[in-house]
Amino acid sequence: MEIKAKVEKIFPTQQVSASFRKREFVVEYADNPQYPELIKFECIQDKCDQLDGFSEGQNVNVSFNLKGRKWTDPQGVDKYFTSLQAWRITADQGQAAPQNNAPTGATPPPPASSDEPDWLKSDESDDLPF
Repeated sequence: MEIKAKVEKIFPTQQVSASFRKREFVVEYADNPQYPELIKFECIQDKCDQLDGFSEGQNVNVSFNLKGRKWTDPQGVDKYFTSLQAWRITADQGQAAPQNNAPTGATPPPPASSDEPDWLKSDESDDLPF
């Protein structure tokens, strides 16, 4: 998966164990500019160093994998975790943050036509974020 976003925060690398390190960062993803999302990613092992060349406020392209796992605590209760593991971060060559950040491979919506049904037309009075 890939998104275009603006770097909000870059955290220092954490040495979790003798053989494992991770580094987290947050981006502002503005699929809908009125309601931007703050999304936390993590880089692991050798990918941590990729963030050294970036600064907060910079527009980037983030390629990542969606990861999920289950852990059973000592009381026998199952807990589920989700993480976004970035594996490539590149500078966005555009001047402004993009308005449409559809994931790679997504088909853009067809252009609006004048003969679309009323229920498809935008309701300007609807201010809900979803």
